[in-house]
Amino acid sequence: MSETQMTEPQMTEPQAGGCCGGGCCGGMQQQTEQQAQAQAEQRRETKAPAATGVHLEPGAAVPSATPAAQAGPEHVEEPVAYDGILLSGFGGPEGQDDVLPFLRNVTRGRGIPDERLEEVATHYRHFGGVSPINDQNRELKAALEAALAAAGVDLPVYWGNRNWAPYLDEALQEAADAGARSLIAIPTSAYSSYSSCRQYREDWADALEATGLQGTMQIDKVRQFFNHPGFLAPFVDGVRATVAEAREAGFADGEIEVLFATHSIPTADAERSGAPDLHEWGPGGGYEAQHLAAAEWVMGEAAPGVAWQLVYQSRSGPASQPWLEPDINDAIEALEARKAVVIVPLGFVSDHMEVMWDLDEEAVETATEAGLWVRRAPTPGVDPQYVGALVDLVQERLEGRPTAERKAVTSIPAWYDVCRPGCCENPRLGFRPAIAGLQP
Repeated sequence: MSETQMTEPQMTEPQAGGCCGGGCCGGMQQQTEQQAQAQAEQRRETKAPAATGVHLEPGAAVPSATPAAQAGPEHVEEPVAYDGILLSGFGGPEGQDDVLPFLRNVTRGRGIPDERLEEVATHYRHFGGVSPINDQNRELKAALEAALAAAGVDLPVYWGNRNWAPYLDEALQEAADAGARSLIAIPTSAYSSYSSCRQYREDWADALEATGLQGTMQIDKVRQFFNHPGFLAPFVDGVRATVAEAREAGFADGEIEVLFATHSIPTADAERSGAPDLHEWGPGGGYEAQHLAAAEWVMGEAAPGVAWQLVYQSRSGPASQPWLEPDINDAIEALEARKAVVIVPLGFVSDHMEVMWDLDEEAVETATEAGLWVRRAPTPGVDPQYVGALVDLVQERLEGRPTAERKAVTSIPAWYDVCRPGCCENPRLGFRPAIAGLQP
């Protein structure tokens, strides 16, 4: 995985306060290495065990929820005085020794042997075994804290990951030790599906049981934010800029194709995504519908009249199992009468491994081999518009903001605060204990 343009590392003169390379800092470097080794030895390699159940207050329909959300309303329009924010990430390895334990956490319960996992591990090992996602979440946490302070929201941010340190149960324990008893959770994923929503809810339940906080800690979640204008604004900016670059390179609008890329998921999962009992989605379920609505709105704002399509990437699993299509590489190879391609990672909030490898390496290579001019638009990252959207989502719940006053664009209205019954089921695993939604 790499950025579209890479340069060889350059030797530079030592900066003020830096190491001159002459050996005088050897003791300090050795101490730092020893500290890093000690931290690695203390770090857990396994995530919290799967929960065996959930905690329901008397008369409540939603486990481990605040009183305002316990009855399971679609939208919570009652103010809630939260004690903190739980920023929830996917997690990623930060060294070669982390890669396989991390992948075992990701695939727990699927019985995938290490030799199969090692095939995926090569993507991480290509970059020294380090995924950028943890550093990106550290930056997001800092940006969110600053934006909250600027908005006058006095809430601490606790950060935990589903699949690598710092784990969610560690974040919950940190919050509890600080006296927090109610948290509003922000998953770093905007859309509705098992892996992008329900699995976070399951892992929060795991963390509550592992810490023994089921009966004392309450956790609500912000709504899926695929149609919040602050989340989509960086994509609008990116499409506008890259299409303008294609035009400046001499390509007419009819020669440009914009490909909105997101992670493929099994078709069976897609069909069960996005509260299917309440909506008449197409065959791709709410997951695909949300992406299509977001892409349509972005194109209308950034480049009306330029051709676009939704494509998928990063599929895995047996070839016999149907996944959402078309794959981005197949879509690129099938393009006719196009000379320029703009890739937009609409399904991702930051430039993590699947963006850097599947898009910046594989998709760019496919486009280049097809003789196409190609650029990749940025992800939101820590764009102030995106960070401001996360602050706004928290403020919705602090205020109990009426649904009609919430910020939402696209043809789909503001999504549910409390997930609906059976939403985003994984049909292969069944319903596991989960919070922040009506059961099952």
